[in-house]
Amino acid sequence: MRASQFFIATLKEAPADAEVASHKLMTRAGMIRKLDEMNRAGAIELLMPLIQPAELWQETGRWDKMGPEMLRIKDRHDRDFIIQPTSEEVVTDIARGEIHSYRQLPKNFYHIQTKFRDERRPRFGLMRGREFTMKDAYSFDRDEAAAEKSYQVMYAAYVKIFERLGLTFRAVRADTGAIGGSLSHEFQVIADTGEDMLVYCPDSDYAANIELAEALPLVAARATPAEAMQKVATPDTIRCADVAKLLGLPLERTVKSIVLATETPLGAEVWLVLVRGDHELNEVKVGKVPGLDGGFRFASEQEIIAHFGCPPGFLGPLSTKKPVRVVADRTVANMSDFVSGANEIGCHIRGINWSRDLPEPELIADIRNVVEGDPSPDGKGRLAIQRGIEVGHVFFLGTKYSEAMNCTYLDETGKPRTMVMGCYGIGVTRLVGAAIEQNHDERGIIWPDTIAPFTLAICPIGWGKSDAVRAAATTLYDELSIAGIDVILDDRDERPGVMFAEWELIGVPHRVTIGDRGLKEGMVEYQHRRDKEATKVPLAVIAAHVAAHVAALARQKAACG
Repeated sequence: MRASQFFIATLKEAPADAEVASHKLMTRAGMIRKLDEMNRAGAIELLMPLIQPAELWQETGRWDKMGPEMLRIKDRHDRDFIIQPTSEEVVTDIARGEIHSYRQLPKNFYHIQTKFRDERRPRFGLMRGREFTMKDAYSFDRDEAAAEKSYQVMYAAYVKIFERLGLTFRAVRADTGAIGGSLSHEFQVIADTGEDMLVYCPDSDYAANIELAEALPLVAARATPAEAMQKVATPDTIRCADVAKLLGLPLERTVKSIVLATETPLGAEVWLVLVRGDHELNEVKVGKVPGLDGGFRFASEQEIIAHFGCPPGFLGPLSTKKPVRVVADRTVANMSDFVSGANEIGCHIRGINWSRDLPEPELIADIRNVVEGDPSPDGKGRLAIQRGIEVGHVFFLGTKYSEAMNCTYLDETGKPRTMVMGCYGIGVTRLVGAAIEQNHDERGIIWPDTIAPFTLAICPIGWGKSDAVRAAATTLYDELSIAGIDVILDDRDERPGVMFAEWELIGVPHRVTIGDRGLKEGMVEYQHRRDKEATKVPLAVIAAHVAAHVAALARQKAACG
């Protein structure tokens, strides 16, 4: 393509509301490419509707369970529909209508389609928008063993996709969330601007999203009490760190109290959740504790005062006004001589011990976030934490949807069996933003070859003045195009600084500069987007030189796959 035929609308400055690098750079440049391996993995492409009937979502119960992120609409006949955030219900409806025999299994259907989620606070350009493009796939199998094989095939396909895109990523165990199922992995592109916290062990293969990462108890066994329990004055001191400093104790000796509530037929039931003072509550883990797994909320100040006799800041498990259900984190359950609130404004209690001073906790569970340096759950080292951007997710769904929608097949004996499902998604638009977050510098984007809008830009200096420059540039353009290289020829007769700045901003990975001065010596200049300086190359071999560089990068990506 010639630049005069291409729409180039670059900006020198990003808009004020652009926050992360990909948002800023895509606003200033702008482009999208996608790469997929679904057909190679045996998936069948179809296109499911953007607008889906409520009846299918009512069958699975998600019409009521999905929150305000799902946009509900009505047609002119007052019938309910949704603008799809995902397509489990529709694809299950297709499968139950089209698949009848074990001979038709396994099957995997995918589509690349617009999705809509009514995000409360859209931000970061493509990273968290309401409308986005997603590739989602859905597998149907005879039983769990076959479904696990389909899961692994798709997992491997996703690994190949992200490797061939030239991205640095981690596949981590993750919570199944609103999609459901018993197993899932997220594919996270490593980036400092990522919203997710990834936990991994540098000495092993252990990796998980922080929502799911197991936090082992940091106190191996409960020590014998060494202190008498005593109430101490802690005026104007409500944070554990301030209490520890006032009392001259390590923060690890304090216990933090969080009050939750669940709704029951008899009214609200109040729970006291305890984590060590230097730890943070993990709400996803708490949501799996028996009794809290049906949904919980943070208790109101009125409920807290009614049960503890004081407002937040001085709460603890001793001497509550009304009964509360106590859940202790694994580490807290093994602590002795710890400090907690006295349920009295301006006071805490130190030297608290389980069994001696208060009953054993009703429930003990892993309810905290891991922290850097925690022991790895696999026993092979210490945990590290880094940020990532989720670009893909695979789920082992089991029979959650197929059972609810009566999606069955007949086995060899003619008996009906429920299909076992998996679902798999790649955020195409988010993937573009993630690639930029990982590949940019002060001049702009640095695209990997596989997703660049153009592989190479030819920048002729003096296009409108020099016949020799035009001829050399046009000949090179033709040679590279015939060789299958996606090349753009900048025939706009712009100044060199303008051309270089725009193609660096847009992120084209390879550039050839042609000028009269170099042509007199039979030379042109080649520069990769990551190179600090250009390299002089004879005009006679520049096409082969570029082709060799492009092919070498392609071989590296193929080797990864």
